[in-house]
Amino acid sequence: MRTLALMLLASALSSPVAAQTPAEFYKGKQVSIYIGFTAGGTYDLYARMLARHLGKHVPGNPSVVPRNMEGAGSLRLANYMYQIAPRDGTAIATIGRSTVAGPLFGHPSAQFDPRRFSWLGSTNNEVSICAAWHTSGIKGFDDLKAKEYAFGATGPTEEAVQIYKTMNALLGTKVRIVSGYPGGNQISLAIERGEIHGRCAISWSSIKASLPHWIEGKKFVPLLQVAAAEHADLPDVPLLMDLAPNDEARHIFRFLIARQVMGRPFFGPPDVPEDRAAALRKAFLDTLNDPEFLAEADKQRLEINPVPAGRVEDLLRELYAVPAEITKKAAALFN
Repeated sequence: MRTLALMLLASALSSPVAAQTPAEFYKGKQVSIYIGFTAGGTYDLYARMLARHLGKHVPGNPSVVPRNMEGAGSLRLANYMYQIAPRDGTAIATIGRSTVAGPLFGHPSAQFDPRRFSWLGSTNNEVSICAAWHTSGIKGFDDLKAKEYAFGATGPTEEAVQIYKTMNALLGTKVRIVSGYPGGNQISLAIERGEIHGRCAISWSSIKASLPHWIEGKKFVPLLQVAAAEHADLPDVPLLMDLAPNDEARHIFRFLIARQVMGRPFFGPPDVPEDRAAALRKAFLDTLNDPEFLAEADKQRLEINPVPAGRVEDLLRELYAVPAEITKKAAALFN
């Protein structure tokens, strides 16, 4: 009986199913791209555009379908990808870039380890800004120190919340956080209706892509850039790091700035078979260099400057290697 069992096992392991190439596996399959925010926001726009072009670069040319799974600033989706999503290479996701730091800062609802995700990379290295509506009375960053202003956010791990708390604690601003919006699109509408005065962690690329009327009509005031370097479009808007009052603040600000590299991150769940993960990583970068994809991105005013999976993985290792005392101080602010 034992010999028979071993023969059956050997037969199974050498079967065509076990030996499938990525092309054989993906042929006729459907790949889902899950989006951690509601439809209409910039994360959604990037993901849906990627979905329209990715399939032709994946071996076997599967169909690619975008699916929205909003909740808690994309924390719900991060947990889903870590715990529930199929690990066979048919599930991809994009979440808020700040969400990946939830476990690092001890957020109790962040039940995942971002270092174990099967990273594909990021569509771009972002420049985030803080901006105020033109009728808010806010003319520059220092006005946020003079009196309380209401700024919007989605969920507790969202980048905007962490920026507000950091600015209030280290730069003396008086921002009142209004959270619970399902996505950036709803925050922008709330600003236009006068419910809140502004927002942080809105990417400059998002404004150019989905809110061009804000630029053309001079409807907002850029207050601050959260980025490693200033954007060419914003030469007179201060960088967060330039406002740091001391070395400790500079260390904490690096947590906010470093994640801009993973501006629009895409990944699969842990333990995706390596040959399929490699095929998806290559397909991701090939898509970002596809002339048809780039033409559509240009038409939609979506910036593309690819960040490969290895750079995202290196960045996560760097963040998790920060001295514990600095991480604890950052966590006290961010949480």
